[in-house]
Amino acid sequence: MLLNRTKREMRRLNIRARKGLGQHFLIDEHALSEMIAAAELAPGDAVIEVGPGLGVLTRELAQKAGRVVAVELDDAMAVALDEKFAGDPDVEIVNADILQCDPASLVPGGSPYKMIGALPYNIASAVLRRFLESHHKPLLMVVVLQREVAQSVAAAPGDMGLVSVGVQFYGRPSIIGYVSPQGFYPSPKVDSAIVRIDVYPSPPIEVEDEAVFFDVVRGGFAAPRKQLRNSLAMGLSITSKEADGLLDSAGVDPRRRAETLSLQEWRAVYRAFIRKR
Repeated sequence: MLLNRTKREMRRLNIRARKGLGQHFLIDEHALSEMIAAAELAPGDAVIEVGPGLGVLTRELAQKAGRVVAVELDDAMAVALDEKFAGDPDVEIVNADILQCDPASLVPGGSPYKMIGALPYNIASAVLRRFLESHHKPLLMVVVLQREVAQSVAAAPGDMGLVSVGVQFYGRPSIIGYVSPQGFYPSPKVDSAIVRIDVYPSPPIEVEDEAVFFDVVRGGFAAPRKQLRNSLAMGLSITSKEADGLLDSAGVDPRRRAETLSLQEWRAVYRAFIRKR
């Protein structure tokens, strides 16, 4: 069993899971197989793996892809991985903080790549942004997220949040499967989900300034339980009357809540904001 192998390996290396780094090692073999299948790897593919831990998934990736760059923050884990894959020239271990890495620097010559990993819950949203907002985006991503975050990422209008818009602006997410706490060692207190994100060559809506677009979206979610007119007024530091005019111009009912808007409606609000600004 993978659980017993994981425990033996940790004892041999004198390594403990570090709570501060959100370390929970995936030991569900079915989930690992689902991740590999969802990534649709080919022998020529380059893969960036985030948080390889003990290298269980890394080994599977190396057998399917052409090159694997595994980025591990934990110094002791990185040393152990270096030793484990010393004889495999197609696996590179990078001891670094993924949030400080430019994805383009991890793959040679700006070549296409896929990103995969069981992301630490405490930085999962930041890691998604790091890759999706990069000038060198992956072709697709297969990641393990906390169940609630995964459901928000894949949500339809009516249940959308800031993370929903932030991901769906760049790619099409789908939930592949779920992983119980017992699928990790040590077990977290929450359920998880495997999410595949097919990254678009270009966003499905056209905006002239992505930074301003997301300023408007963040403004809309400043007080998500309030009507959109009030949330936008608070988030954009404008009056409720100005927010009403903005939403009327966009063709959006000011009484709605931010969670109900589609990407196309956010684009309309953004364009109305640009016009009035």
